[in-house]
Amino acid sequence: MEQSRLFKIVYHLLENGKSTAPELAEKFEVSVRTIYRDLDAISATGIPIYATQGKGGGISLLDDYVLEKSLFSEKEKEQMLMALQGIAATEGEKTDELLSKLSALFQTKSTNWIEVDFSDWVKNAARQDIFNDIKKAIFDRHIISFSYFDSKGFWLKRSVKPIKLIFKSKDWYLYSFCLLRNDYRFFKLTRMKDLVISAETFIQKISNIPKIKAEIQKHNTVSVNLKFSPQVAFRVYDEFTDSVTTDCENNLYVTANLPDNEIMYSYLLTFGDCVEVLTPKYVREGIMKKLNLILKKYKTLDEQDKLTILDSF
Repeated sequence: MEQSRLFKIVYHLLENGKSTAPELAEKFEVSVRTIYRDLDAISATGIPIYATQGKGGGISLLDDYVLEKSLFSEKEKEQMLMALQGIAATEGEKTDELLSKLSALFQTKSTNWIEVDFSDWVKNAARQDIFNDIKKAIFDRHIISFSYFDSKGFWLKRSVKPIKLIFKSKDWYLYSFCLLRNDYRFFKLTRMKDLVISAETFIQKISNIPKIKAEIQKHNTVSVNLKFSPQVAFRVYDEFTDSVTTDCENNLYVTANLPDNEIMYSYLLTFGDCVEVLTPKYVREGIMKKLNLILKKYKTLDEQDKLTILDSF
């Protein structure tokens, strides 16, 4: 525990530049006397740590001090390179250059273990631009504003302090502090437009950010029994995995928990005539109502005129 605290003190000074003994004691929950003993132990290892007295004084490291690469085990070096490779997958050439330099420093070959492709089938460059702009705002700590299409069907202007980007269930979300709601909120990137990075910056201590406990999307669900035609087997196995069974005609059967709202109906209709809702009855009837509404929209003009005349009586 003591050795771990010594490293944490060094990392804290590297990150913050300067700190007082009482501040370190409070942060690491030990006495000021223990901190001074720790500082002596750190100094004995050859790390250039010094203290200055008076106003503006404190404990710090030499400005040009960097951690020796020998302080990291082989496993830690590998973990650092793999983490950086993951960042490089979204950052691009700048991080690739940093990755090469760190690999040379550690004399370790980096494993290219991940690749992220932000393009989609319609080549939506605007979506990638939003991602990159938000990422830059997070690193530079700039407040951003944008128009957001909420679940009630309205565009609302939001200004937020961006905290982190989160990928969940095939979609990107921004976790941020919303200045309108005065609370932390998730925003789906596909529902954003007119994003602007303001010149206003903010200070956000990591310790003040609440741990993410709530799910990004929380819906009431319903257990639905579905029958799929063999033509969409590839989608069924992609999207339902372990719960798939088949019959002698290669039809596929799935029991799945789906959102008990319009999202479920929209999703099921993407399978066209290759899916049948077996149970529950109200979901099956809901699909029939949707299909009737669709059919009504596609009636010929003459038929629609007849319906209008009949409705007038």
